[in-house]
Amino acid sequence: MTVQNNEQHETNGSSATDYDVIAIGAGFSGLGLLHYLKQQDLSVRVFDKADDIGGTWTWNRYPGARTDSEAYYYCFAFSEELLQEWSWSERYPAWEETLEYLHFVADRCNLKPDIQLNTAIESAIYDTEHNYWVVKTNTGETYRCKYFVSAMGLISELYIPDFEGLDNFRGPCFHSSRWPKEGLDYKGKRVGIIGAGATAVQLLPELAQDAESVTLFQRTPNYILPAGQRKMTPEWEQEIKSNYAEIINKCRTHVFGMPFDSPVNRIAADSTAEEQNEIYQKLWEKGGFRFCFESYDDLLGDLDANETAANFLRNKITELVDDSETAEMLTPRGYPLFAKRPPLDHGYYESFNRDNVRLVDIRTAEPIVEITETGVQTEKEHYEFDIIVLATGFDALTGALEHIEIRGANGETLKEKWDSGPSTYMGLCTAGFPNLFMITGPQAPFANLPTTIEENIKWISSCIKHMEGNKYTSADVRLEAEEHWSQHATEVIDLTVMKYGHEANTWFLGSNIPGKGPSTLVYFGGADNYFGLLQESMDKKFPEIDFTTAI
Repeated sequence: MTVQNNEQHETNGSSATDYDVIAIGAGFSGLGLLHYLKQQDLSVRVFDKADDIGGTWTWNRYPGARTDSEAYYYCFAFSEELLQEWSWSERYPAWEETLEYLHFVADRCNLKPDIQLNTAIESAIYDTEHNYWVVKTNTGETYRCKYFVSAMGLISELYIPDFEGLDNFRGPCFHSSRWPKEGLDYKGKRVGIIGAGATAVQLLPELAQDAESVTLFQRTPNYILPAGQRKMTPEWEQEIKSNYAEIINKCRTHVFGMPFDSPVNRIAADSTAEEQNEIYQKLWEKGGFRFCFESYDDLLGDLDANETAANFLRNKITELVDDSETAEMLTPRGYPLFAKRPPLDHGYYESFNRDNVRLVDIRTAEPIVEITETGVQTEKEHYEFDIIVLATGFDALTGALEHIEIRGANGETLKEKWDSGPSTYMGLCTAGFPNLFMITGPQAPFANLPTTIEENIKWISSCIKHMEGNKYTSADVRLEAEEHWSQHATEVIDLTVMKYGHEANTWFLGSNIPGKGPSTLVYFGGADNYFGLLQESMDKKFPEIDFTTAI
């Protein structure tokens, strides 16, 4: 029975469960969730199909893999002690250091005993008679839990295009997120990289140093910002650790969850071309996403303003890449800056000045025909390789959730419900799936992930605490609340340059997956506004949720 007044009511049910909470994913989301729920004395089991904790940072072990957010705010904020104790070695840490940090947190917070690795969840089915989830694993185990939580993150379900002959290649051929854990000897080898997104931007400079040759097959060129990588100094570390309270507050009050000084109270049209270039150049030299967020307040909402920044970046490509034809191929046109997620550059453009690096345009000039036993056949040429890396991205946000058989109260799967695009309440839950929570699910903000993750976890843990304190059996978001949020998310994205992402095959809209997009996968109304709405919901005791009680 469903009520429409947010008040307690009675149903038949049972609480005979193996765990209070089962979660999928032992990365930032799963570890953070486990920490918060352990403070509430709940029994929690976190499953992960990997053989180590870390999520993204145990899967993505390719050379050059590192964060695109600066280390000092790419971390948990729940413990001042941990913030002070841990030291980062550089501005953008490599995957090894990030993974080491997550192990540090897991050990210090005693999280590992509640994590089961090498175990994939195959199905989760809601039992309406008993008001619990029945969860089955690939090892044949079955568990019952009151609450089921996705901590799988934004980009955990890899995407491999349906290339003809993919299985025919005789050498190593794998998705970049499945880089061999034992390592791969690519010195003196001919390497092909298919894809030109954030992964390829990090991977290419590393491979180019030792490989005999690297050929990169590009569909869509990116706007790429300079990283400005540098080592952590004792002075810089002291400055950070002395100001962590302010840094955390800035993250929670910034439109993209970063400790930046924005808005800056200026619009592009009020500056001359010379003034614009001066501002962009200073931010270019600083490195990172400040280029977007500390230049002009209308950069992501006004096409004319956006074009001033986009044109500056195009000119930088011409300066950095010696060959004019290659520079033009690398130059993004036809879509605005931030319609795709811009990666950070650690020597990507300069790599194309090397004699052993080649760029191939597979969008128009040379589409891939097939993968052969010895390489890649395009419409114009056959390329011989010893190794092929598929840097082809992910089925973002919905892919991992739809890959698992998750059935709600009426027997419908998430995949079936989202057949025409996802609909959620703030990326946290979806109607008809009681006691199912998602951390940074579809239609949550795209922002500094640890900040967004932790704010999501606060809401979920608070909702569960509210339920346990009132002896509620189930929580199901009201359909009207879900519909209102999904409509709002769509309306907001239409006010930004992100709406043009389908022209650039962006995963923001699911347009990188054939037949999937475009749809509203990400909330762009500001992480700061979103965090405020989460707090308001908690303060008002979750008015968007219908709670039930069993006897």
